[in-house]
Amino acid sequence: MNGAQLHLMLNHLPVLGALFTVLLLGWALVRRTPELLKTALVVALIAGLSSIPVYQTGEAAEKVIEHLPGVEERFIEQHESQAKYALGLGIVMSVVAAGTLAVGLRNAQWLRGGAALTWVASLLAFLVMAYTAHSGGMIRHPEIRSDFTAAPTAAGEESREPHSDERG
Repeated sequence: MNGAQLHLMLNHLPVLGALFTVLLLGWALVRRTPELLKTALVVALIAGLSSIPVYQTGEAAEKVIEHLPGVEERFIEQHESQAKYALGLGIVMSVVAAGTLAVGLRNAQWLRGGAALTWVASLLAFLVMAYTAHSGGMIRHPEIRSDFTAAPTAAGEESREPHSDERG
C-alpha cells in the first residue's frame, strides 16, 4: 500500500465522522438524555482525532501523485492549505468534546451546554472538512472543476448516449 492509497482510505473518516457527530449530537440535545449526550461526545472526540492521520498521510500521497499526468500543483497546494484548517477544527472538536466529557461527568448541568458548544464546533469542522475533501477531489478529478469542459468526440465516433430506441 502506498501513501496515496492510505490517504484515500482514511480521508472519509473525519468528514463523515463530523457529519455523524452533528446529527447524533443534535439528536442527543433534542432528547436531553445524558447517556446519549456522552455517547455523542465520544463520537465527536474520535471523529476529530481521525483528522490527524489523514493530515499526516497527505505528504506521502502528494509524493505518489505529483508527477502524474493531469495533476496540477495549484490544486495540491490549495488542498494542502485547507487541510491545515480541517486538522485544526478536528482537533478543536476533539478538545471541546473531551473537556465537556471531563466537566460533564463531574457536574451534569454542564453537559448540555458543552454538548451544544461541541455541536457548533462539529458543524464548523464538517463544513471545512467537506470543502477540503472537495478540493482534494479536484486534484485527480477534473470533471468537478469549474473550468472543466468535456473533450469533443471525434467525427464518426459513436456517442455514449443511448439511442432513442434504447431509452425505453
